[in-house]
Amino acid sequence: MLGLDWSYEAIDVDTPDLATFLSSRGDEWVGFSLTMPLKAEAARLADFVEPQAKLLGTVNTLVPAGKGEYRHWVGANSDIHGMVAAFAEADAVRVGEAVIVGGGATATSAVAALASMGATAPYVLLRDRARAGALMRAASRMGVKPRFLNIASQEGLAALSRADAVMSTVPAEAGAALAARIHESGTRVRGVLLDAVYVPVSTPLSLAWGELGGVSVSGVRMLLHQAGEQVRLMTGQSAPVEAMDLALAKVLTNS
Repeated sequence: MLGLDWSYEAIDVDTPDLATFLSSRGDEWVGFSLTMPLKAEAARLADFVEPQAKLLGTVNTLVPAGKGEYRHWVGANSDIHGMVAAFAEADAVRVGEAVIVGGGATATSAVAALASMGATAPYVLLRDRARAGALMRAASRMGVKPRFLNIASQEGLAALSRADAVMSTVPAEAGAALAARIHESGTRVRGVLLDAVYVPVSTPLSLAWGELGGVSVSGVRMLLHQAGEQVRLMTGQSAPVEAMDLALAKVLTNS
């Protein structure tokens, strides 16, 4: 569809081996998608990091510029684009109150995504604030002022009920525990929830959110749009998002 005779494959690389792996690749390699735990190391190794990714300190895309001895790696973060585009599918484009559930690398990207949508003081729900150091540093660099609440607190439930947009970045099991607490408390919600989990497509949290008055967006949509942005970065062409959507749906149906 793009007119390119390229292949895309999964390769397991441990964090300590990433530098050697990159240096051993020839000029035929046109880019890499990176998942955890490689994102911080990729940001460190990149010769140039796009401004937003640099603020976050995480890179999920590496694209070469130049060839041979003149080649250098450009780092970017397509997760932000994926989140913003997924929220937009549910008409959540400009938001006031926002909540992030979790405090890891994906939550750090959520800070940037929600800030670009207008939420510059999001609530962050988590169990241990000490684990959110990277998020706090990135937020400070962006001029965002997160407000931290315990995920099990009444204040956290109140924040969820008021939120225009909620980004959940916790595993499905933790999301299920939060869903049970929301149900038990009788909390009603009204905003849009994007759950980063994409297997299963519908999580206990996303199902509960819909039952309690909100709109939920599957993490599959975020996955689709961030991948589309990676295609653009690697090829210089607009991604065939509709065709990618059909292919993704087929894979999920057969899995």
